[in-house]
Amino acid sequence: MKAAWLLFAALGLAARGQSVPPAGPVVQVDFSNPGLSPPQWTLVLHSDGRGHFRSQMGRVPEGGLKEIEAPGVDRDIQVSAQFAGRVFSAAQRHNWFNDPCESHMKVAFQGWKTLTYTGPQAQGSCTFNYSSDKEIEALGDSLIAVAETILEGARMEVLLQHDPLGLDEEMEFLTESVADGRAQQICAIREILERLAQDDGVLERVRKRARALLAHGST
Repeated sequence: MKAAWLLFAALGLAARGQSVPPAGPVVQVDFSNPGLSPPQWTLVLHSDGRGHFRSQMGRVPEGGLKEIEAPGVDRDIQVSAQFAGRVFSAAQRHNWFNDPCESHMKVAFQGWKTLTYTGPQAQGSCTFNYSSDKEIEALGDSLIAVAETILEGARMEVLLQHDPLGLDEEMEFLTESVADGRAQQICAIREILERLAQDDGVLERVRKRARALLAHGST
């Protein structure tokens, strides 16, 4: 039963997304790793921080849900202009992603990242699992961390509606992820955090952590 409502709720999240107008230069990252959940997502960013995130729905474990899997997401998001500026500056420094970025080194598979720039200056794209270019590798990690933030926000929306007690563990995980950099740009999920911070129906620990995360602003 729990798996059934999660499937229904996850499908409902996708209907809330609105596509970002295509005007102006954009940087897009496409991520895929069949061993993860979700196995694929796409993040599109504009230079002012507007963006759009789309992901496939994560796998639901057989025999019920021990953990909340990431729902399918298709929605507009907002990151800080400073973060977006760093992304676009990196694209410019790397020839608008026209230079190869895969190291071809024998390293563990981390997932394919395709960085694409489309704008008036040029167009370019490169794909890598691991890049020996420190800035490209760090850029990939940062964009993955933004995606993790968005996915955590989507999980919390489902929990708030169907399992409020489960928010305690999920919020603890997000707080730890922000502290060690696995989750970045908390401003991308400001709406759900503000709801949690003001909701008397959730645990006080959840409200307190939501307020603390909001205080991080655009980190």
